[in-house]
Amino acid sequence: MDQGLLKGQVAVITGSARNIGREIAIQLAHEGAAIVVNARSDRAAAQSVAREIRAMGGQSTVCIADVTDPEAAGNLMSTAENTFGRLDILVCNAAIRRQQPFVDIPIEEWQEVMNVDLNGPFYCLKAAIPMMIEQKYGRVITIGGSTLHLLTPNRAHVTAAKMGLLGLTRAIAIEHGEFNITANCVAPGHIDTVRGTSAGNRSTGGIDRPIERLGSMSEVASMVTHLCKPDGAYITGQCLHVNGGMYMGGA
Repeated sequence: MDQGLLKGQVAVITGSARNIGREIAIQLAHEGAAIVVNARSDRAAAQSVAREIRAMGGQSTVCIADVTDPEAAGNLMSTAENTFGRLDILVCNAAIRRQQPFVDIPIEEWQEVMNVDLNGPFYCLKAAIPMMIEQKYGRVITIGGSTLHLLTPNRAHVTAAKMGLLGLTRAIAIEHGEFNITANCVAPGHIDTVRGTSAGNRSTGGIDRPIERLGSMSEVASMVTHLCKPDGAYITGQCLHVNGGMYMGGA
């Protein structure tokens, strides 16, 4: 892309083969960033996103990696550096949703949610932050959710993992601001996405929100993109809610 406020920057978006992650990849590419599209296993979907980016004049490559594997997460970050020469933006989007009453949550399901929603971002950040420190620049955005703020029932594991992710995000912000690294969490509300059956029914928490519709994936991606632009450089350690007013409390 010849134009764009992110020209020359490189972004990795985990879980970017579909839904919100895909939209983030497209929007960042529109702003000029080179994109590493990631999926755990769906290479065809990831390649489709990369082709779309290249068709509009952008740069993109695909890295199939399971972020719950520390080595694979490290390789994903290295793909950015090896292919495009640097890593400026990391969006930790990959996540899973499960829905069970607390007493019925199997240990294996608890561990699965923790591995994807919390351990995965930790592994990615462990590999990415040293690169950002060296270049004295970086933008970290994690994708949270309304669950932990509204205390949605039957999602104890998701709530715990996402609360941990918010804490991790703020730890990155407080420890690395001196290196011109910002870290923020974007928390979507009810967004019009394609959901797998294992995610359970959409929560009815905050259903009486002021804006009485589902949010769009584009609206979430626009907030992420803003945090990556120069205008977002003084925002760090925050949780920014994109939810139509379903949650109005403090972060």
